[in-house]
Amino acid sequence: MTSALPTATWLTVPDLVDLLGLSVSKVRTLIDDKELLGVRRDGIVVVPEDFIRDGKVLAELRGTLTLLMDAGFSDNEAMHWLLEADDSLAARPIDALRAGRKAEVRRIAQALA
Repeated sequence: MTSALPTATWLTVPDLVDLLGLSVSKVRTLIDDKELLGVRRDGIVVVPEDFIRDGKVLAELRGTLTLLMDAGFSDNEAMHWLLEADDSLAARPIDALRAGRKAEVRRIAQALA
């Protein structure tokens, strides 16, 4: 898997604080607890804007992240998988999650284990 991050609109922790209305420590806890996936880009923790909907963390993300981590994915590998097109979904997994296809995405993520 390539180390370059997929194309996305990236949010920093301060962006997330403003967008989510949470404290810096709460945003960092969401990332640390894998309720939200962040990776370092140029030394700064960033999160794709696609992981946020209506001022909240996408609810379907947490369980999917748990499956990916259980399958041995690193944060960077999980980020790539979520943001890059998947032939079996005919979409990016994050777009399928946002479209309500949680069970299908999770079934594919579980098969990766």
